[in-house]
Amino acid sequence: MDAFYASVEQRDNPDLRGRPLAVGGSSGRGVVAAASYEARTFGVRSAMPSVTALRRCPDLVFVPPRFEVYRAVSAQIRAIFHDYTPLVEPLSLDEAYLDVTENLRGLSSATETALEIRARILETTGLTASAGISYNKFLAKLASDQNKPNGQCVIPPGAGLEFVTALPVGRFHGIGPKTAERMNKLGIVTGADLRTRDLQFLQAHFGKAGTWYHAISRGEDERQVTPDRPRKSSGSETTYEVDLIEPEEVEAGVRAMADDVWAWCEKSGGRGRTVTVKARYADFRQVTRSRTRASPVADKETLYDVSLSLVRTLFPLRAGIRLIGVTLSTFDTDEHTTPQLDLEM
Repeated sequence: MDAFYASVEQRDNPDLRGRPLAVGGSSGRGVVAAASYEARTFGVRSAMPSVTALRRCPDLVFVPPRFEVYRAVSAQIRAIFHDYTPLVEPLSLDEAYLDVTENLRGLSSATETALEIRARILETTGLTASAGISYNKFLAKLASDQNKPNGQCVIPPGAGLEFVTALPVGRFHGIGPKTAERMNKLGIVTGADLRTRDLQFLQAHFGKAGTWYHAISRGEDERQVTPDRPRKSSGSETTYEVDLIEPEEVEAGVRAMADDVWAWCEKSGGRGRTVTVKARYADFRQVTRSRTRASPVADKETLYDVSLSLVRTLFPLRAGIRLIGVTLSTFDTDEHTTPQLDLEM
């Protein structure tokens, strides 16, 4: 979807159309969750602090997020996807992979299928979508960003290698800004540069990810479209208006985040063995503490106990805390999984 949250807000409020818009909080500790294309021309981006966004665009309009509305629209869009294929792998509320090799409409090409899906999304929701069409997930993802907004791009069989050759590595899905910076320092700027480094070199510098980088530099990706992927974690975090400086305040924040996580666990029935606590200091230094239990966390009190024991390793605080997060992961899919020792890092 094109600027999904922001586009929903502009659709529902005509006064916001054509104006630079950010979904998120406008307070000193607010963060941009999504930005309209009008705002993006000023350099406003998602995950940007609101104060920075306002400096770049003084006329920026902030609206609070309405996740219940976004989820409802997302359900409409996914229903359209399932009219064409059961092989739908959602990535988020506004993005998904579809395998349309054998589509339910009997359309002759993936290009024709994408055009029809985008037209139906526009007719049903009043929102535009962009599509990337190719023979593997990596290339389709790259192509989906190529002609945004309201466009589509095709990378046909045999053209993947040429497509990635001139692309900056920062454009590659799975290579974030910090990794791209590390690559640039090693003289790896484009896909062509990445392809000249052998597997041993990439593994030496990037560990297990080196295998992935070696493949995508050649336009290769063997991953299948997997519908109904099991959820791997449940997390909640918040940024505070005023730094937390007392241990009691930090512990209260941890309990509040644990409450959110456990509410999802009770609703979904999910149970995980790994508890992670994240803290970001006032100077933006971030630390995490994790513990993996031998058995899943069975109740909220246990989640409290583990989370609090982890955050207490940060006391006394070296600085005020601006963000607290709690995540539960390592969901066991087999109740007969061999027990493991508790691990902590």
